[in-house]
Amino acid sequence: MDKILVLDFGGQYDMLIARRVRERGVYAEVVPFNKITTAEIVSRGYTGIIFTGGPNSVYEAGSPSFSKDILEIGVPILGICYGMQLMSYLAGGKVVNAAEGEYGKVNVTVSSTPLFKDVPKESIAWMSHRDYVAKAPEGFEVIATTDKCPTAAIGNAAKKLYGVQFHPEVTHTAFGGKMLENFLFEVCKCKQDWNMESFIESSVKKFRDKCAGKKVLLALSGGVDSSVAAALMHKAVGDDLICVFVDHGLLRKGEGDLVENTFKGKFGMNLVRVNAEDRFLKKLAGVVEPEKKRKIIGEEFIRVFEEQGRILGKVDYLCQGTIYPDVIESGKGDASTIKSHHNVGGLPSVIDFEEIVEPLRDLFKDEVRQVGLKLGLPPDLVWRQPFPGPGLAVRIIGEITKEKADLLREADAIFREEVKAAMKENAPNQYFAVLTDTRSVGVMGDARSYGYVLALRAVTTDDFMTADWTRIPYEALEKASNRITSEVRGINRVVYDVTSKPPATVEWE
Repeated sequence: MDKILVLDFGGQYDMLIARRVRERGVYAEVVPFNKITTAEIVSRGYTGIIFTGGPNSVYEAGSPSFSKDILEIGVPILGICYGMQLMSYLAGGKVVNAAEGEYGKVNVTVSSTPLFKDVPKESIAWMSHRDYVAKAPEGFEVIATTDKCPTAAIGNAAKKLYGVQFHPEVTHTAFGGKMLENFLFEVCKCKQDWNMESFIESSVKKFRDKCAGKKVLLALSGGVDSSVAAALMHKAVGDDLICVFVDHGLLRKGEGDLVENTFKGKFGMNLVRVNAEDRFLKKLAGVVEPEKKRKIIGEEFIRVFEEQGRILGKVDYLCQGTIYPDVIESGKGDASTIKSHHNVGGLPSVIDFEEIVEPLRDLFKDEVRQVGLKLGLPPDLVWRQPFPGPGLAVRIIGEITKEKADLLREADAIFREEVKAAMKENAPNQYFAVLTDTRSVGVMGDARSYGYVLALRAVTTDDFMTADWTRIPYEALEKASNRITSEVRGINRVVYDVTSKPPATVEWE
């Protein structure tokens, strides 16, 4: 299978680059620049390499870099933003700090080259840079310009080395997708042999061989990711898979029974339900800091799984439904940590398992759903609303109590019910309620009330790396607000979150 190496130099959009490549039927994997050598790149047989962006300046000491011999191994390379600057720097070009940077949409003019085949001479591209290539390296020619950047792209056709100062991976670059296709198919000559059928086939073989004669304990939350992981691992190891569902008292309304009935009743999997509400709430008592909540929950999950492993007998592997966005937000390579996901950055340093197995770690959410459907999971389960492993704990701002969890459970159920009824197949990709730690004065039954403020959140996205807030019909918001303040005692004010990602994340904590 042809594969592209996305060499990560600390950019927040490295996963998006990989996703754009995979969308075009070519496998891509992200590796931090300091976790691989040129020799390893050659031995792994990559068809092409993409240098990502990053926040640093190539001429500063300690900035992410790479051995310049990577430019001589004969593998096509595309440098993006910082990646273009680094390519130029390694090849002997000059990179300087501009008097004025470029940010946002700009007009770019391109030359006729394989990288820009069927791309209009003038189009819109997305820029975000202060440094720029002041002098192209020997053997390179300037193949694109903007009003402020005389070297918006460079290329060495003989060596199949190209760099673009703008970001073709974002939708704001009008013909960015076409440029990536040209790099893959015109420059690298890739074959379109990456699809979910091949992923399932290779994964089943991989884990059947790896886990032969071993017992696997799967952490099942009932969400999309862990459900698909369960179906995939069950196909690979059969009855050697034991699903442990931890009901930590922070689930959505009716969710515990739904998970148990689905996997134990319908699919006949080995499933153990652990009712652990008291122990989780006790551990979280008095904790208000979001990262601390996540780490407490992550460690407590592991401790419950360890206990169940001892009860069940020797269990060798712990399996989780970790996916790519979980990994990048928890900090990967030199990328910043946005927040620790309980199953990645929230894991304790010592665990009582031989190894953690994560069959979906390299997939985006839309790819996970494709796998689930091809494995035969019901569409209603595959397209369920995403729900974080820490559950309502990251949707309750401030200290977590059973009273708050019960309030939020009811309010969230009402909101989801009204949105689903009003928008049907056009419903947002994710929508939920958040119980804030703010109380406000209200009037209920001609008397003064002092209740919690509830925030409603809904986003539209295709990859959960970026998201736009959803324009829910006012009528649906009005009905949800009226029902919540009428039916849920303790909440007297409802607000709607109109912030996209970035600058916010989908969850509040």
